[in-house]
Amino acid sequence: MKLLRRKEGPSLDTRLAALLEAATLGEGRLSEQAVSGARAVAERAGVRRRLSIDHTVAALAGATGSGKSSLYNALAGEELADVGVTRPTTSTAQAALWDGEGSGPLLDWLDIPQRHSTTTEADFSGLVLLDLPDHDSIRLSHRLEVDRLVELVDLLVWVVDPQKYADAALHERYLRPLAGHRDVMLVVLNQVDRLPAQAVERCLRDLRRLLDEDGLTGVPVLAVSARTGTGLNELRTLLGDRVSERKSWSARLAADITAAADHLATAGPATGEGQVARSWSREVKGADDAAAAGVAVDAVDARTDAEPGRPAAAAATPDGPPAPVEGPVATPEGLRSASGGAEPGGVAAGRSAAGSAESGVVAAGRAAAGRAASGGAAGAGVSGAGAADAVVESTGAGSTGAGSWSGGRAGKGAAGWDRALTGALCAAAGVPVVVEAVAKGHRHRAVVATGWPLTRWLRRFRPDPLRRLRIGVAQPGRPDRELVGRTSVPGASAVQRAQVETAIRDVGEAAASGLPGPWAVAVRQAARARSDELADAVDKAVAKTSVGATRRPRWWRAVNVLQWLVFATMLAGALWLGGLFGMDYLRLPQPPLPTVGVVPWPTVLLVGGALAGVLIAVLSRLAAWAGGRRRARRTAKALRAAIGQVGHAYVLEPVEAELDRHARFAEALELARA
Repeated sequence: MKLLRRKEGPSLDTRLAALLEAATLGEGRLSEQAVSGARAVAERAGVRRRLSIDHTVAALAGATGSGKSSLYNALAGEELADVGVTRPTTSTAQAALWDGEGSGPLLDWLDIPQRHSTTTEADFSGLVLLDLPDHDSIRLSHRLEVDRLVELVDLLVWVVDPQKYADAALHERYLRPLAGHRDVMLVVLNQVDRLPAQAVERCLRDLRRLLDEDGLTGVPVLAVSARTGTGLNELRTLLGDRVSERKSWSARLAADITAAADHLATAGPATGEGQVARSWSREVKGADDAAAAGVAVDAVDARTDAEPGRPAAAAATPDGPPAPVEGPVATPEGLRSASGGAEPGGVAAGRSAAGSAESGVVAAGRAAAGRAASGGAAGAGVSGAGAADAVVESTGAGSTGAGSWSGGRAGKGAAGWDRALTGALCAAAGVPVVVEAVAKGHRHRAVVATGWPLTRWLRRFRPDPLRRLRIGVAQPGRPDRELVGRTSVPGASAVQRAQVETAIRDVGEAAASGLPGPWAVAVRQAARARSDELADAVDKAVAKTSVGATRRPRWWRAVNVLQWLVFATMLAGALWLGGLFGMDYLRLPQPPLPTVGVVPWPTVLLVGGALAGVLIAVLSRLAAWAGGRRRARRTAKALRAAIGQVGHAYVLEPVEAELDRHARFAEALELARA
């Protein structure tokens, strides 16, 4: 017979590291209050777990006149706190210790100067009982002291009285926001000796109802009288059980982590414009992330060693039960190329994304999916004005981004937006102009290289279309190498710039569809993060890609040699005839003249060489026209692929990185809240 064991959840250290990673991933995307609050919880947890875990710190908290100090004295078995009618009576917190050896650093961290060792025989070994000032005191310093210690103690004992147990200040400011801390909370109805038995039961039922409405179902509620001793034995027993278990400190830290994670899940966006753009720019330039995502818990302890006297502020807890985290609709896998692999989830260390040194505990071993850049084929007949239309409209299969965003939720238009982005960038970069210049430039250079030697030099007076665009310009002092720099392609018109901006916005909107508000804002900002660099990047891509369009085919050299041979033949015939004409002019005897049939050889060489040269030039021009069309098509395809890669690197990759960041944030948050 097999015994089924309950699957244990993640350890406190794992959850703490996951909270740190979620806070780091949310930096610049979520409100600074939520992020700093989560980090403060992590730092506070690191300090508490390093201090004495054999002691349980319980605090008696309540309103003015609820009898906290009287109950404190009753539990301690001696008059440690002053009790009186004058309010407020308790001005600073004080501690009663049962077996307090080793609790000094813990009390120093809590900043409790007044400490009393008790001799009561109650089974409270390891208990540190605090008497706090009134949470509704007229003095601000008292209220701030209560707020500070409420965030730090292991066990909260709320002391209420029959008159003010329904006080809105208590329920709205403390009990309701601390609904997630029900496992480390007790509620004591003090001064029940002032009520008849029936009234005590009614008060307990009404208090139970209020606690249930606050989300504190299951929190123990005890009726106690510090003056008569009613219910003190039950309270001592309950406190003794909590102390003997030695789990209140870890339960408190676990509740704090859950509350901080819930706050991150419902946090608003970061204030200020361009937060994601600046963050992405820093990552692109290789700057290290300000805080590593998966910092080990021991590192948190080390940071707090320098100033153990007082903890950082805790994260504010949201009102009411937290809303669940919305999962990502547009996933990073969907932005990758169709050839990219899936990314398995997991929990481990050692993740890096977008060049930032982020070590994580969530989703380790995530393989970077490959990104394929395939260009689309341009339409045939690229010449003259038809080249522009052919290039802009030839979307084909030339999408350099991924296919559709996965999940079926935003995928129906993703590939179209990718193609629209590439098409808009191509039009704005003047690709039609470049393609047309490639076709004309190929024909121009072919005529210069293979034309009839007697007339080809006239072609040099015409401007080279590619050189006019600064494509194929030789480097100074290096005629064998072409200069790759800023081209002279006409700038984008206002309409073309608007089309590019619209395409970028459509990509951001598609990827952000269904994401929580702050992350949707971050994804849209990521799409525009590097838009200012697009123009230069696209121009460089055009310049580098178009270099291949200036390379001379090998057959040009062969035809050039043939043309010069034919020209030499024609020249030989002309010189021969010139010699014969000179001899005849000088009345010299004529040498024997060979003939081809009835035509003399000098005439055959002259006329034949001229006709052959013209014929070769015409055939070469036809071949150059066809070659120009082919080269224009290849250049259009290469330019589209190169510009698609630029669009992917400057628009889709930031979006992909932001989606991946949100996916890891959601995983880390889920782990922290487990």
